[in-house]
Amino acid sequence: MSLDVEALKRSVAAALASVTHAAGGGGENAADPVRDLEVDDSGDVRFAVQLGGDTSGSLVKDLRAAAEGVDGVGKVKVNVQLPKSPSGGSSSAAGGGGALKPGSVPAPTPRPGILADTRHVIAVSSGKGGVGKSMVSTNLAVAFAREGLRVGLLDADIYGPNIPLMFGETRRPKVVGEKGQERIEPLEAHGVKLMSLGFLLEKEQPAIMRGPLIAGILKQFLEQVEWGSLDVMVVDMPPGTGDAQLSLVQTIDLDGAVMVTTPQDVSTGDVRRGIKMFERVNTRVLGIVENMVGFTCPSCGETHDLFGRGGGERLATEMRIDFLGRIPLDPSVREAGDRGAPTLASDPSSLAGEALTEVATRVLAAVREGPPA
Repeated sequence: MSLDVEALKRSVAAALASVTHAAGGGGENAADPVRDLEVDDSGDVRFAVQLGGDTSGSLVKDLRAAAEGVDGVGKVKVNVQLPKSPSGGSSSAAGGGGALKPGSVPAPTPRPGILADTRHVIAVSSGKGGVGKSMVSTNLAVAFAREGLRVGLLDADIYGPNIPLMFGETRRPKVVGEKGQERIEPLEAHGVKLMSLGFLLEKEQPAIMRGPLIAGILKQFLEQVEWGSLDVMVVDMPPGTGDAQLSLVQTIDLDGAVMVTTPQDVSTGDVRRGIKMFERVNTRVLGIVENMVGFTCPSCGETHDLFGRGGGERLATEMRIDFLGRIPLDPSVREAGDRGAPTLASDPSSLAGEALTEVATRVLAAVREGPPA
């Protein structure tokens, strides 16, 4: 029997409308956040959700679940659209001219009370994988702890949770508290409190999940982990500009984001898009770190720029944001991460260690000073 596409589309529309009405949306009026609903001959569903300043952090998840619950529906794909710019252009476009100023576009409203005992929250992000983002996150956290600060590191890179390896921590977190009020106790290494999906998975178990599950895991790690009182929380973000980034800015107030890139254009181009994403959701970009710059040959002593040089600094100048420093391409940094002994814990006086310390000092100063007037 052939599928009645129009009937299925009406059923899906009704299910979505029930969610938006419950959330205060308008159904058929202009306030309805659901756009461009499509159903194909296989029963697969596609629609867009326009986020606004008062959008509930769980709306996308609830809409997806409602569509998936309709009989006959196959796959469901949701296109999340950020708020429109004041000029009327969609924030999903790259935009023209210079970089948008932080605060020029309303962002989804973070939920109050989450991480209430944490003074500063810093996201470390990148446009693409393989640029050393987790290494920077790890060493920033260790650097802050070496300054005597109370530090937490949340591994939000759900698909590639490398923080356990980089800290040499393989234990399972404990669950504490009374029944119905259980909380996860973070692990601690090198003076940093840690939480990662990697602590909960088997060594070779892949994290196979859709966007709403990622949002749920981040919410659990933020709300149900016994972080205690922290001076700084570092969040190691997954690459790109997807569900995890949106979920984070919808849930907590970030002091800012540190962007990590390698010098070549293939990396800086993706970081440029990441910067625009954070600016369009009202999140300050603290600056750019240029990683893997200058490999010094151990035999001849000459330095070679294998991936080029200066791309991160040029991007910072173009985007009118701070350049936080360069990290040399040093095999010892990789070795330190592989054996669970971050560079700033095992060899802080090395060239890479000194460069990472300078970056951490600049990041902490920028956070403490707050955004420019």
